[in-house]
Amino acid sequence: MEARELVQKLTLEEKLALTIGRNFWQLNAIERLNIPSITVNDGPHGLRKPENPEDIGLEGPIPATNFPSASAISTSWNTELVEEVGRAIGEEAQALGTQVVLGPGINIKRTPLGGRNFEYYSEDPVLAGELGTAFVRGVQSQGVGTSLKHYACNNQEFERMSISADVDTRTLREIYLAGFERVVKNAQPWTVMAAYNSINGTAATEHKELLTDILKEEWGFEGVVVSDWGAVNDKAKALEAGLDLEMPPGVGRDIQALAEKVRKGELSEKAVDKAAERVLKLILRAQENRKEGTTFDKDAHHALARKAAGESIVLLKNEEKILPLAAQSVAVIGRFARQPRFQGGGSSMMNPTRVDNAYDELQKALAGKAELSYADGYLAEGVGDEKLHQEALELAQKAEVAVIFAGLPDSYESEGYDRTHIDLPESHNRLIADICRVQPNTVVVLFNGSVVRMPWLADVKAVLEAGLGGQAVARLLMC
Repeated sequence: MEARELVQKLTLEEKLALTIGRNFWQLNAIERLNIPSITVNDGPHGLRKPENPEDIGLEGPIPATNFPSASAISTSWNTELVEEVGRAIGEEAQALGTQVVLGPGINIKRTPLGGRNFEYYSEDPVLAGELGTAFVRGVQSQGVGTSLKHYACNNQEFERMSISADVDTRTLREIYLAGFERVVKNAQPWTVMAAYNSINGTAATEHKELLTDILKEEWGFEGVVVSDWGAVNDKAKALEAGLDLEMPPGVGRDIQALAEKVRKGELSEKAVDKAAERVLKLILRAQENRKEGTTFDKDAHHALARKAAGESIVLLKNEEKILPLAAQSVAVIGRFARQPRFQGGGSSMMNPTRVDNAYDELQKALAGKAELSYADGYLAEGVGDEKLHQEALELAQKAEVAVIFAGLPDSYESEGYDRTHIDLPESHNRLIADICRVQPNTVVVLFNGSVVRMPWLADVKAVLEAGLGGQAVARLLMC
């Protein structure tokens, strides 16, 4: 039965129920008419599916492959690769019972201090749009939907739920909407996610011009407009503006009270019908494309993560062709060599199927060719320790080459807050500078999701920008 016919069979309360999530990750079912629930989960860089849909699930989600973050893979400029990664994420979603993957994020990197910059492709709307299109095509080729986010002008974390992005029309169209337009017209994501912030004083979830006039009517978007989690302030205004689905159910959200608004003429039943029909189309589409009993090849996807990381790493400097390594003794310095930072914090943080570490991979690659030694150099979260610092200096001085693993700890960049500076931890900068004084052959490997200052750049022989390269990034470094 078509969605429009089903809408006619629903009560007002059932129609309203379809426009509100059942819990954190599932939509409401209408059992009377055999309309099932479907599941949506985070996943711009790999699937984050909690065991319990009632739980936000930031701790211990089901293992899945962690691919390079958007900021890392964007340096590949490879749409075919991004589409291949999307296909793999779609396969995993099918296997794990997720019908919509909440990604990609294509917001513009308006400032280098954006705490969530690692989740976004670029400051260029064309590149963001092209890579976003490739991701959507890849995931949706597997019969799994995507959610293009965060629409629109969600370019900072500071006060993201209350701030208004005030933008003139030309800037809005040419910079902040251009990527979204490209993805919608070229790939038709199953859903688009309305952001927390306001635009020119109107909440994104209540912005008729953006949600209906531009997105649905001008661009021809056929799917569901879903709220970011907890972004709906006024449910009636949101429905009237073109928001189809609120996730998760708002605190104290009362379907009977909304139904009463409809009966009093304070909320248009036509708006409710339109939203319910779009949600029904999504549910029916997901049901039609469901592939029960599927699995995915963890090893093959790990190999793809390695391939993607390989195309994402950027060699920023390589004096005297010090890389690839040819020395007979190498000092590996930095806790990140054994505990790599490969993903960002917040809703995209997932549980990888496995994680390679650089020290083990270098041992394999250089076995019989070079002697490796190791020193931590600093404590977790970039905290300095004088004993560890001195141990690292002594080790570096004795070797032919020192390879230092540095970058931004987890607490330096994450969803929920912006950065206050672009510096590495002082312990990292000091370690690099001091090692350069005793070891002229120094290589630095950086793990970071956004821009960093490199005050020691002139003194090192080589710099590798590894970004947040996913679970398999370590195996590729310097080999």
